[in-house]
Amino acid sequence: MPPDGQLREHLEAWRASVRATPLVEAARLPAMLRRRLDGERVTELLDALEAFAPSVTGVVEDAAVAGEGSPPVHVPFDGVGRHQESIAFHPSYAQAGRSIWASGILACQDGGGGAYEQAALFYLLAHAGEGGHACPVACTAGLVRALQDHGSAPLRERYLPGLVEDDYDRALRGAQFLTEVHGGSDVGANTTRAVADVAGDGWWRIHGEKWFCSVADADLFAVIARIDASSAGTRGLGCFLVPRRSPDGSPNGFRIRRLKPKLGTRAMATAEIDFDGARGTPIGSPEAGFHVAVEALLNTSRWLNALGSAALAQRADIEASAFARHRTAFGGTIDRFPLVREALALIRAEARASLLSSLEVTDLLDRRDAGGADRDDVAFHRLLVNANKFVTSVGATSAVRRAIEVLGGNGTIEDFSPLPRLYRDSIVFESWEGTHNVLCEQVRRDCARYDLLDGVLARLHARLGAVDHRALDEDRALVVEALERLTPRLRAAIADEGIGAAHFRRHLHTLTRVVQAVCLLAEADAELHGTGGRDTSTAAVAGLHVRRHLVVGYEPDADPGHLERIDRVVGGG
Repeated sequence: MPPDGQLREHLEAWRASVRATPLVEAARLPAMLRRRLDGERVTELLDALEAFAPSVTGVVEDAAVAGEGSPPVHVPFDGVGRHQESIAFHPSYAQAGRSIWASGILACQDGGGGAYEQAALFYLLAHAGEGGHACPVACTAGLVRALQDHGSAPLRERYLPGLVEDDYDRALRGAQFLTEVHGGSDVGANTTRAVADVAGDGWWRIHGEKWFCSVADADLFAVIARIDASSAGTRGLGCFLVPRRSPDGSPNGFRIRRLKPKLGTRAMATAEIDFDGARGTPIGSPEAGFHVAVEALLNTSRWLNALGSAALAQRADIEASAFARHRTAFGGTIDRFPLVREALALIRAEARASLLSSLEVTDLLDRRDAGGADRDDVAFHRLLVNANKFVTSVGATSAVRRAIEVLGGNGTIEDFSPLPRLYRDSIVFESWEGTHNVLCEQVRRDCARYDLLDGVLARLHARLGAVDHRALDEDRALVVEALERLTPRLRAAIADEGIGAAHFRRHLHTLTRVVQAVCLLAEADAELHGTGGRDTSTAAVAGLHVRRHLVVGYEPDADPGHLERIDRVVGGG
């Protein structure tokens, strides 16, 4: 066979192997879930994941590709000139939506709870990238939580059944419109206003503009608006539920100015929208709007965003690892070359660390939903939901970029692999629900206001103390040393509004890497005890992660165990 024929044969084998990769098993997700959930619950969840996986690799992936080439279109008027403000999508968009909603990804919230179920299904979904539906799912999930936690009984009865419906064609989808052009992440600068309707029926009228309106096709908008013009900052903001349609079916007091042409997440409609007397009703007390927005809407999106970032890194692992096993160059497959093996190991380490730290947030949320969260759990969640979103989104971009490098020039070709699309999506994920600087400053202020740090440090030390397999002694000691070295720097940065604020981001990044190291060591400890020391893959990932992120001045060429650790990471999983 001619050389070009051999190459095409190898590439076809690569594509076939990627399509045949069991997504649920690839990240060791079943074992992780079994260690966290009881038998009946985990059995039902794993069955749901197995049923959903073919849709992700088939209809959802196809729709993501189609959405890139045929992005949504704003349709302001119908054929006879009536104002309608609709969004037109490629036909595959609704097909994908039907598969996604049928998975139970929102129905699992019916009655409250379902955090692990939603997390696992969302993680699986995001292997296809944003695909036009990950953001709608996250926004709808946040609106469900907002209504469950803060909505009045009539509001819950009216809207919750549609929001947790598993039939896509009957379901209600949610959106959250917070950002304004002059404020950006500074929500306290918002000027969109809400005025109580003169009818006195509990409805308000919304006036103003919103600059980033993702899921512009949603049925229900959660809109932040100022209820008191004399009140500055976030205290004067209410959170309102605004139906898309008025009772007569016409647009409810809004106009779409345009759809934004984005770097990534192109299959999902993001608009600039003007509100002129839109009818809305408060979610909870009007005076508590900012609290509702952060605790229910933003925190839900930040949690799911991190799981999406972990999925992007995992998909990068699948694509790059399979390619390296099949691509031949210089007399053999490229997975034998040390530099390629190191790149593959770093991708896998990032993917596993991101998944485990995101499952840590999931566990805290699941415990809260079950009524079993204590004050320390609540405090840890307050810090980690923001810090984890920051670090996992940066990690996903790095992982996808490394995978593109493994594929070489092929990695930049749009129809060769999904990596160019995933890279664009990962960069958007980084800014989704708050820039890194905004999240880091929020954590710093929360640490100062709520005295979070001592409880977080005590929790991490306790978790490290519970890791008792001898094979992990050295890594555990390195994490303890890193934490002790970091602690005074964190305290100083929290206390100092000037210089400290300038340095807190890097310290929070390191603290989050410590959290990931603790999660990796705990998982490795369970694996080693459960397999009699035979399964060393996560232990090797933990060792690589600890040295790369937490050991000052670490030099791999001076570490005789580095290459052996790389081999165990690449060979495991």
